[in-house]
Amino acid sequence: MPTVKIQLEQAEFDAVNRYAETLAVKPEAVAYAALNRLMLEARRPEVGTDIVETAAWRRDNLPLWSDSAGGPHVYEGKADDEPEPSRTHGV
Repeated sequence: MPTVKIQLEQAEFDAVNRYAETLAVKPEAVAYAALNRLMLEARRPEVGTDIVETAAWRRDNLPLWSDSAGGPHVYEGKADDEPEPSRTHGV
């Protein structure tokens, strides 16, 4: 069976792995599903443009979904707790 290897920076892998864990699958399943969705849309011209542009900017940048973004990711978002009055001590 032919193999496609994807080299990821650690910040990219960590984000993919964490997402895979939330779905109880391996990171390879996330990558395959992404490739599947891409190939189903491959006839659209903007998909090819996006691939070429992504290949160019990836040489010097990490994607916004990687851990390099420094904040919670869309799939990790949780509802905020209801605000509460702050507790002050000794006032």
